[in-house]
Amino acid sequence: MDLAVKTDQLTRFFDDFCAVDKVDLCVQRGTFYGFLGPNGAGKSTTIKMLTGLLAPTSGQITLLGSNPLDRAVALEVKRRVGVVPEDLALFDNLTAREHLTFVGRMYLLPLDTIRQRIDELLHILRLEADEKKLILEFSHGMRKKLALAAALLPNPDLLFLDEPFEGVDAVTSRVIRDLLLKIVSRGSTVFLTSHVLEIVERLCTHVGIIVQGKLVEQDALTALRAGRSLEERFLEMVGSVDEMHQQLSWLDNSESQDRSNGDEPVGGAPAELPADAKEDRS
Repeated sequence: MDLAVKTDQLTRFFDDFCAVDKVDLCVQRGTFYGFLGPNGAGKSTTIKMLTGLLAPTSGQITLLGSNPLDRAVALEVKRRVGVVPEDLALFDNLTAREHLTFVGRMYLLPLDTIRQRIDELLHILRLEADEKKLILEFSHGMRKKLALAAALLPNPDLLFLDEPFEGVDAVTSRVIRDLLLKIVSRGSTVFLTSHVLEIVERLCTHVGIIVQGKLVEQDALTALRAGRSLEERFLEMVGSVDEMHQQLSWLDNSESQDRSNGDEPVGGAPAELPADAKEDRS
């Protein structure tokens, strides 16, 4: 099996807290892999370790057949990887074009190639009109698009995306989806985290689910769903919403309880005005 991402017993502790617990990822090349989990499950911590932003406490990482923790090959591996991190990692005091030019130079791309790709990326992501603005003036959605442009600029074989659809409008979301599908169709691998299960179900070919730092499921999307929706399978793995419903059950009968106690609901009939107030209003 030709793997783009492989981990063995990948673990990360923060003091006594185990954020990622012996995770074994297997992501085949040319697949669209969705990495799912509730808030605080360890998704972003895992991506940070895979992309070199955070050192693992223990375990092994292999990206595109090489060890990115080996300094002898680390730079060559990173030249084949694009990343949209959780905090976007943009230089606020640069313009969009300056930022992308810097990224291209960091990847050692020829200047002509950098200029051509920047023009195309700014156009397709609708940032042309704002390319001379400082990034600090950008909206959240514009910053997301620029971070994606920076990740796509080196034409990576492996693309890591941490919540790329968060805070973007419907039009931009569609453009990003089409771009990512085209990237996968040419043989590259996309590793995506998202809380929007509908997007994952629409785009991804394979899915991994992490809960409390442990990888509890990893399979092709069709096999994982087994005739059900991804949401149903996800809730089965991470826990249903029954407990929340029980905790909020007072919402179902609060109105009847208030009325049985003789209390008017909020927005009910106004209290009787004092006599002097009635005279003033007349």
